[in-house]
Amino acid sequence: MTVLTRPGAASRLRRGPLLAVLLTGQAMASMDGSIVSVSAQAVREQLGAGGAEIQLIVSGYLLTTGVLLITCARLGDVLGHRRVFLLGLGWFTAASLLCGLAPTAGALVAARVAQAVGAALLVPQVFSLIQVHWDGAARRTAIGLYSMVLALGVALGQVVGGLAVGADLLGLGWRPAFLINVPIGALLLAAAPRVLAAAPASASVSGTGRERPRLDLPGVALLTVAMTAFTAPLIFGPDAGWPPAAWISLAGGATLLAGFVLLEKRLGERGRQPLLDLAVVRPAGVRTGLAACWIIMGCYTAFLLTLTLHLQSALRFSALEAGLAFVPYALGFGALSLTWGRVPGRLRNALPVAGPIAFAAGAGTLVLLARDVWPGAVSVPLLLLAGAGHAAGYAPLIARVSSLVEARLAGALSALNSTGPMLAGVIGVAALGSVYFAAPESGEGLRRVTAVMSLVLVTGAGCALRAMLAARTAANSADHR
Repeated sequence: MTVLTRPGAASRLRRGPLLAVLLTGQAMASMDGSIVSVSAQAVREQLGAGGAEIQLIVSGYLLTTGVLLITCARLGDVLGHRRVFLLGLGWFTAASLLCGLAPTAGALVAARVAQAVGAALLVPQVFSLIQVHWDGAARRTAIGLYSMVLALGVALGQVVGGLAVGADLLGLGWRPAFLINVPIGALLLAAAPRVLAAAPASASVSGTGRERPRLDLPGVALLTVAMTAFTAPLIFGPDAGWPPAAWISLAGGATLLAGFVLLEKRLGERGRQPLLDLAVVRPAGVRTGLAACWIIMGCYTAFLLTLTLHLQSALRFSALEAGLAFVPYALGFGALSLTWGRVPGRLRNALPVAGPIAFAAGAGTLVLLARDVWPGAVSVPLLLLAGAGHAAGYAPLIARVSSLVEARLAGALSALNSTGPMLAGVIGVAALGSVYFAAPESGEGLRRVTAVMSLVLVTGAGCALRAMLAARTAANSADHR
């Protein structure tokens, strides 16, 4: 019989170093999703990369990661979250070295795909290990820090990329943007075996509980094809002008994803071991809670992209200046992520609903003021508000959702928590990016994007409200029984 790890099983002495290792690994993976965007022009000049190659270097990472996240989350259940985290960390570090040493654009494309495989192995294990080894107030703190790293990694990637390219260390141009991962990854690989608790072979088992966990290979095959067909047109379709093939692929991918859900549901009903155990979404409040989390993360990704484009194209900011403009946002997000766990319970329960509305208010007001000129000091409180609203809408809610899910389903929850925001971000960028580029000028495009985003965020607030009410009703019913 598989032994489940008890929440909080990591010794108190090792919790701090354990969390530091997990979150540093998560930060590297999150930053590399955006760090190359700032380096793209330097790559084009120094490697002679064409437009298609630059697109693959930038977007191939996101596509590969998105396709593999759910499968790699399940691998953590099968092989052990600790083991797969270490495998992903080593893979990601080695691939980062290959990226930094790539002699040609084609070699860099291949190395970026390899890097994405390492990220897909690493990322789901971070949330799974937090779910398994922390509980109560300690878990709220850990998830607050995790949420901060998850969201801010994208923005920090732009800053780090801009600094690395601008400094031109040793005449290496864009290469330090990737090579910076190598010493950090090596230090983590040296420290991780000492601080990671020796987790059992599996922290999450579907089925009878007496079978050894296995990988659902038909599910892997179906999901890989479905995710590729669905995400590829979202990533490459806007630049290609949305040809008919993109829409056919998108519809086919959506159909295959629906088929995957039916397959996993049937496997679960028959007591088999699905790739994604849908029992994770049965508790009241989990579905709508996850939807709200995905919505706010998707809106953030689209807002970051379109505001950055406006700053650089219309207001003539450099890549580094555009990245630094988001520092107040980062401070607002970080402050709320670190303190929401100490907010009184009743007010804490209101944060997931108030957060998306505050995000929309801060971002919307800023955009109205920033059409032709950056509003200077006024931008600071508005970005602080938007960042704090983002954190309030995500961190307390995902912590609440995680408290509703059994420890044995940590891998399934991590799969949804990793894949959902990624898909929401891809959809948000494709949809709102199209809105932005369809406008006659950048300021108008940014206003249209923010108007649509605000409506979506209000929908997210409604989902959060339903989730919190459902969870509270379920808890009251359990108390009465």
